[in-house]
Amino acid sequence: MAAEIQPKPLTRKPILLQRVEGSQEVVNMAVIVPKEEGVISVSEDRTVRVWLKRDSGQYWPSIYHVMPSPCSCMSFNPETRRLSIGLDNGTISEFLLSEDYNKMTPVKNYQAHQSRVTMILFVLELEWVLSTGQDKQFAWHCSESGQRLGGYRTSAVASGLQFDVETRHGFIGDHSGQVTILKLEQENCTLVTTFRGHTGGVTALCWDPVQRMLFSGSSDHSVIMWDIGGRKGTAIELQGHNDRVQALSYAQHTRQLISCGGDGGIVVWNMDVERQETPEWLDSDSCQKCDQPFFWNFKQMWDSKKIGLRQHHCRKCGKAVCGKCSSKRSSIPLMGFEFEVRVCDNCHEAITDEEKS
Repeated sequence: MAAEIQPKPLTRKPILLQRVEGSQEVVNMAVIVPKEEGVISVSEDRTVRVWLKRDSGQYWPSIYHVMPSPCSCMSFNPETRRLSIGLDNGTISEFLLSEDYNKMTPVKNYQAHQSRVTMILFVLELEWVLSTGQDKQFAWHCSESGQRLGGYRTSAVASGLQFDVETRHGFIGDHSGQVTILKLEQENCTLVTTFRGHTGGVTALCWDPVQRMLFSGSSDHSVIMWDIGGRKGTAIELQGHNDRVQALSYAQHTRQLISCGGDGGIVVWNMDVERQETPEWLDSDSCQKCDQPFFWNFKQMWDSKKIGLRQHHCRKCGKAVCGKCSSKRSSIPLMGFEFEVRVCDNCHEAITDEEKS
């Protein structure tokens, strides 16, 4: 009898090209300078550094600038070489980098927030600077005049910000796990909708303007793909980390989503395959397989003289089940579950090897 070949998950390690060191404290954000073999970083030690690769192959700072307050975030536009830096004191400082990236000239300051700036986006097409802060405020300013154009108060501290230039929709993710969609005009904004799918706070957002899909990462270790453009309300969950998702990036030309987490892992998701939508978790007062009551169903517990059980959910069908009826585990990559997750016994028997590969 021939041995059965079990499919193995595809694991590839990226090649480490260079390690750039020098900051005394946490580096809060870093971006690559296109076509220049360079990196811009901002840190809690109040420094802004532009690192350029020298003939020796090492990266050395061509710019070392100290800000008046710790640097929390930044936004860099390669076309205009405009660098916007968010500070811990709520200020956004704007600089213009020279063509050789050896000098940064101050342009203006925005008194954008009452406390730490959490995210910045510079929209070149509209000359807008969008920002969120720990004061639970979303604000946008005119980059030409420096004037504040409008604001919106979020339900919790915002930790993710994306913008669609074509429709002027802003996407804000916050610590409560909620994503808010706003329609922005020149001097006001309109709430379009809010949606929630994470059990933890949103830690990162990424927008694909071509396929019109929004990706959200969370402290619950998951990534959710929201099909905004399809208008079908489709949400697909991706589970590939053992810790909080810290950052997301999307490569449009290859349709690959890249996520990195607090577990030190980098996951590359192929979004060019047809995936199955994550089922909604069903509500029930008793197990939808064996009809045993859950621990809050006092009436059925009294009538049947049975002890109430803890409720679980099958990740494949979404049914509410007890621990005995969901004792099996399985990976389901087509549904985004790269690790083994809880499934009910019926679904475990129905999952094929092809679905596991």
